[in-house]
Amino acid sequence: MRVLLELIRIIFLFAIVGTILGGLLSNIYLEIGVNTEKFGWIGFTAVYFLMFVLYRNKWQFSGWYKGKGREKLPKRFSQILIFSSIFLLLLPPVLSFIF
Repeated sequence: MRVLLELIRIIFLFAIVGTILGGLLSNIYLEIGVNTEKFGWIGFTAVYFLMFVLYRNKWQFSGWYKGKGREKLPKRFSQILIFSSIFLLLLPPVLSFIF
């Protein structure tokens, strides 16, 4: 039962929170003149990378599931995902300017 509750929690976090953050990012992109139909998916990918790192390093330890296999991401991998996300967040304005 705890596994099911944790899966529902994960779906809620990624679907609801991810959509809200993606919508905010989309509004920011629109304000600076980025074509969100062409390049908006890049920003959404960055948001979900950041949420994945946050889940694996923080949120998973506050949920219902207390089983084996709950460990943080390796520090180096977390850094790679965070820097990749920052790069992806900055990429749509640059691509929109070029194309």
